[in-house]
Amino acid sequence: MDKEGYMAGFGMKEGRGDKSRFDDRADKDGDGSRRSFHRKKVCRFCSDQDYLLDYKDIRMMQSFVSEHGKIVPRRISGTCALHQRHLTTAVKRARNLALVGYVSMGI
Repeated sequence: MDKEGYMAGFGMKEGRGDKSRFDDRADKDGDGSRRSFHRKKVCRFCSDQDYLLDYKDIRMMQSFVSEHGKIVPRRISGTCALHQRHLTTAVKRARNLALVGYVSMGI
């Protein structure tokens, strides 16, 4: 197999050197740079002291439960570890009292 066929098999572009071996699939802007900026999520319970964590608040409990009935993880919701533990306990208490369902009903 020749060098060109070998390089084409791996999605390599010719004449660009070893620096950018593969196609620019990760390039979103088209200018050759990758975007790596992402905003750090802030715990809404830490930032707003008026936003209380209560298992009787059904609307808030449902916002932290997915449509399949799973508790939303920290990396998605942005809550800190302490408040995620309190949130998990509150959701479980609300489920036990039938305020929040264990699974959502597909109506």
